[in-house]
Amino acid sequence: MKKQYIIIGLMLACFQFTTAQFTLDGEFRPRSEYRHGFGNLIPDAVDAGFGISTRVRLNSSFMTDNYWVYVSLQDIMVWGENRQILPYDQNNSFAVFQAWAEIKLGENTSTKLGRQVLSYDDQRILGGLDWAQQGRNHDAALIKYKKGNFMLDFGLAFNQDYSHPTGFISQGTGYNTAGFFSYKTMQMLYMKQKWEKLTGSLLLLNNGFQDFNGAGSADGVSNLQTLGTHLNYKSGNFGLAANAFLQTGNRQGDVSVKGAFLLGLDASLKASDKVTLGAGLEIISGNDAGAGETGAFFPLYGTNHKFNGFMDYFYVGNHANSIGLVDIHASANFKLSKSSSLMAKVLNFRGEQALASGEKSLGTEIDLVYKRKFKGFALVAGYSQLFASDGMYELKGVTEAAAAGTQNWAWVMLVIKPKFLSGK
Repeated sequence: MKKQYIIIGLMLACFQFTTAQFTLDGEFRPRSEYRHGFGNLIPDAVDAGFGISTRVRLNSSFMTDNYWVYVSLQDIMVWGENRQILPYDQNNSFAVFQAWAEIKLGENTSTKLGRQVLSYDDQRILGGLDWAQQGRNHDAALIKYKKGNFMLDFGLAFNQDYSHPTGFISQGTGYNTAGFFSYKTMQMLYMKQKWEKLTGSLLLLNNGFQDFNGAGSADGVSNLQTLGTHLNYKSGNFGLAANAFLQTGNRQGDVSVKGAFLLGLDASLKASDKVTLGAGLEIISGNDAGAGETGAFFPLYGTNHKFNGFMDYFYVGNHANSIGLVDIHASANFKLSKSSSLMAKVLNFRGEQALASGEKSLGTEIDLVYKRKFKGFALVAGYSQLFASDGMYELKGVTEAAAAGTQNWAWVMLVIKPKFLSGK
């Protein structure tokens, strides 16, 4: 009888498989980096860093008429981090990157529950941070509505970190995970409307951060509100994109946020079939407030590596509650062939607020990125160099005499995305 039940179960599983859409794909992405001033000024006496890391992902998707389940497993491996014949992964980097189910509630409505990527517009405030090998995700529940050219997402999250070894819930719901704006609660409303040449969106985001008293006990929640809009205009070969965001409320530690803002404007022009030009400006407010207050804006959960230079001197785990930023940039993208391209970008940085010395100028960065597609895989390589001004040495706490004369970063990355199974 047991064999019969097994056979019947397999037959039912096969029937469900034939009536659903199932895909199994992956990603193999090794990247080598030469770091000589990446993220911070490197002193002249310090050797450059070099290393190789690999991201491996296995993604499975199962879709029926009524629901969609997606699971993405990943591991980040730094070459050489494990000694020979070590029976476990030393850096404990294996993780469930995504695990969610989207259930259809009606013709235009669904709910999406679980660990997922929240990525909207140009990813300035909410993005997947795909450049980072680990990526960025959220444990959240969404109500999604889409009809025609209009969409609305409403999101909720309540985060908890059970510290008891047996996994039982202890008294209270104090959230001990901190750093990098890790939140205890989140409420989000996102709306987007498309017209013929214009797309406009509105984001309302509230994040609650756990506060603790001197004895280490949970002592309320600091709520920070971020609200704003993204506009994108496209007409022929000309494009224009704008961001306008405000922050108010309280940061972690009950720090009052007043008058914090981000304003951005980027223009693009397809000058020919092979050349696209771009120019833009971004202003991010710095801290001009007194003790217990701040006027500094932080872009929170976006793909921050995409903005303000690829060398990650600003808002990539750094530059919070600092002097802000004025970023003026210009770029050119050259299509070298059907399968290759070269992007060149120049960025000039200044503080939105002055440093203690009165200096605002921070420096200039040059970014180059080359891409080449082959049959079934791609190769991407980049080089960046920072030309620091007096203000950068003061900001980073490294004197010009002690800093290396050249601050640069180079990398090369192979991207393979195999599709193992796809079909109905």
